[in-house]
Amino acid sequence: MNRLIIIFLVIALSSKSALAANLIIGKAAPNISIKTLDGETITNLSEKGHILIVHLWATWCDSCRKEMPALESFYQKYHKQGVDVIAVSVDDRSDTNKVKSVLKDFSFKGAMEADSDIQKFGRIWRVPVTFVIDQNGVLRRNGWEGDPIVDESILEKTVAPLLTPPSIN
Repeated sequence: MNRLIIIFLVIALSSKSALAANLIIGKAAPNISIKTLDGETITNLSEKGHILIVHLWATWCDSCRKEMPALESFYQKYHKQGVDVIAVSVDDRSDTNKVKSVLKDFSFKGAMEADSDIQKFGRIWRVPVTFVIDQNGVLRRNGWEGDPIVDESILEKTVAPLLTPPSIN
C-alpha cells in the first residue's frame, strides 16, 4: 500500500502537465489570453513590445501576498520603460470581491484564472508561480523552474537586463 502511494505521488509531482513541458526559456512563450478585472483582454500580441510579468497567486496564499509589494515596486520603477504586470488569481470566481479588495492596494492589473486562457502554462498545481515574457514574445522566466518566490532582486536579475537594448558592435 505504501509503495502505491509513493508511486502515485511521484507520478503526480513529475507530470505537472504535458503542456508545461513545452515551456522553454529562450523560446516563444505560449499563446495566452487574460481578461482583466476591468474587462480588458491581454494577449501575447497585445503585449508585443512590452515585457509581461504574469503572476499566479491566491488570496489565501501567504507567500503570494508577501510577493505582491515587490511586484508593485518593480512595476512602479519600470512600467514607463515597458514592463507590465498582471496578477492572475486562482481563487474561485465567487471570491472575486476578495481578490479585488487585495488588488486595490496595487496599481498593476488583476484577473481571475477562471476568466483567462492560460492552460498552456500547464496545470496550476502550486502558487505563487511567475512567468516573464519579453518584448518579442519569448519566455524569459518559467515559473515552474527554480525558486517559486520572486522578489525585487530576482526581478532585477531576470527582467531589468531585458530593458537594455543589445549593443551593436
